[in-house]
Amino acid sequence: MDEALQENIIGALENVIDPELGIDIVNLGLIYHIDLNEEGLCTVTMTLTAMGCPLGAHIEADIKRALADIPEIKEVETNIVWNPPWGKDKMSRYAKIALGIPD
Repeated sequence: MDEALQENIIGALENVIDPELGIDIVNLGLIYHIDLNEEGLCTVTMTLTAMGCPLGAHIEADIKRALADIPEIKEVETNIVWNPPWGKDKMSRYAKIALGIPD
């Protein structure tokens, strides 16, 4: 996947907001890896802020909606992983400032 397409996908994912925290999943550091194969299957490997998060299905649906407008993507699959575990260290400076967390 070329860099411009990668940036386009990340930009679209920045529109997916974690409903509990009010920050997008990219700046929260929830996205670990994005892969797009030749058939147009985009696999988003990510985590959630907590195991058993009741909003996981909501976030997955938002990801599919956000990526639907990118012509190269024909299908979206989310792969939720728990390792490495998510922590505040994965958040961007923007997310930390927005949530009042010291850098």
